[in-house]
Amino acid sequence: MEPFATNLRRRAERLGISNAEVARRAGLSDRRYGNYVSGRREPDLSTLVRIANVLGTSVDELIGMNLDEQVRTSEELFQERIVAAVQALRSDDLQRVAIMIEALACARNDAAA
Repeated sequence: MEPFATNLRRRAERLGISNAEVARRAGLSDRRYGNYVSGRREPDLSTLVRIANVLGTSVDELIGMNLDEQVRTSEELFQERIVAAVQALRSDDLQRVAIMIEALACARNDAAA
């Protein structure tokens, strides 16, 4: 159980999100998720899949079955953080985010020209 709890904590830290935020996004109570993070309990399969989706990773990585520890660049970690955050947004929020990203890309292109 300990590798799973460690992997949960590590993955949330990499994404820059709190345990409370992971719990909220997965539709779990803070207490229930806290039991998983502390290693006191293990989730059922459907809950495990929801948590993996929130954390933008695979079930295999969370339970420690992926033996190849991937080294990620800072850009890849930022992209993972963005994807995990976007999955928690509603449609109207996604529209605003898309507009902001497009504006940033346009400004970057204008500055490079």
